[in-house]
Amino acid sequence: MLWNLAQRSVKLLGVIFLALALSGCWQSDNKVVLRTDLGDIPITVEVVDTPESRRKGLMFRTKMPRDEGMLFDFKESREVSFWMRNTFIPLDMIFIDEQGVIKHIHQNAIPQDPTAIPSKYPVRFVLEINGGLSSQYGLKPGDQVRHPRMNG
Repeated sequence: MLWNLAQRSVKLLGVIFLALALSGCWQSDNKVVLRTDLGDIPITVEVVDTPESRRKGLMFRTKMPRDEGMLFDFKESREVSFWMRNTFIPLDMIFIDEQGVIKHIHQNAIPQDPTAIPSKYPVRFVLEINGGLSSQYGLKPGDQVRHPRMNG
């Protein structure tokens, strides 16, 4: 009798988790969705939200899969600046406000270039993806990015 109750409880929990996942109410912190004119584009992200992890970023990495990126969360809106010192892959930097609206895109940042790349506007997030992808996806300022940390 106790075994049957345990089996039913496990099945019920499975149904609840599946329903939450399908409804979008239970979202993963390691996924963003780019809302473009071409449709929704999912990207698997590594979230960096501490001063130490943001400082390191993608430095010293030699490759990144096409459908992956890094999401920097500054936990407040402010103007930020990036550089490519010790970064070996060209990157597109997508500067995003707290609501998930793209404010500025810097395409094809040059590997190992120490020149500052400013956000131009106060932002809370920066998404780094492989260089050239923002153009291929048709991303532009005003497009929406979805992530559980964004208020949009």
